[in-house]
Amino acid sequence: MNVFGVTGQLVLQGIRGAGQITNFAIKGALSNLTGPFYGRAFFDALFRIGFTSLPVVGLTAIFTGAALALNIYDGSLRFNAETFLPQILGVSIVRELGPVLAALMVAGRCSSAMAAEIGTMRVTEQIDAMSTLAVDPFKYLIAPRILATVVALPLLVLIADIIGIYGGYLVAVFALDFAGPVYIQNLADFLTNDDVISGLIKAAVFGFLISVMGCFYGYHSRGGAQGVGASTRTAVVASAVAVLASNYLMTSLFVEF
Repeated sequence: MNVFGVTGQLVLQGIRGAGQITNFAIKGALSNLTGPFYGRAFFDALFRIGFTSLPVVGLTAIFTGAALALNIYDGSLRFNAETFLPQILGVSIVRELGPVLAALMVAGRCSSAMAAEIGTMRVTEQIDAMSTLAVDPFKYLIAPRILATVVALPLLVLIADIIGIYGGYLVAVFALDFAGPVYIQNLADFLTNDDVISGLIKAAVFGFLISVMGCFYGYHSRGGAQGVGASTRTAVVASAVAVLASNYLMTSLFVEF
């Protein structure tokens, strides 16, 4: 009977946590629709989340594209279908690998930073001081970060798609003896607007989830430095799981419709 009791407690805790995160996400999103809007905080978050993440996202994309080209060529060679390398690589990067890998890099880099920054402000009572000064913490701390991540991640994914495809192009042309113009033409003929748009929609959703997780666990930090560290670790794990789970759900919807 004790096993059932523990299981029930875990289920209730999970439901309670999901409800708290949902309420937090709704409140954070609605805070962007009502004034005041802190433009400086938004552009500062946009710079730190978007621009400073370009190097790691670009390196991840180019090496992923290069490795993917080799694997696709090796697998398709067994069926004498190596000429389809550009098409398979392009769709794989644009629809799946570009959005997911960029989101995971941003989650590891920015979600942890959000949790650590906001968590430190929580345990040092800076957030309480803001409330005392009649400054809404959601409008000043949470809303700009959510909006900045939702805006920045699709741009990062678009750049990652281009760099990843270019990485596959380099391997295909200089290592696998593909003709460059033919590679580009096959890719252009096969990719559609729906492929690109679906990847960008995923990126926007991933950005929302990453920012919500980072802000939520930072905002609810307790217990000094140790609590901030635990919140940071939990934020990264929760962001990664949310990205992978939502990717499956959105892929299912895009495939059906």
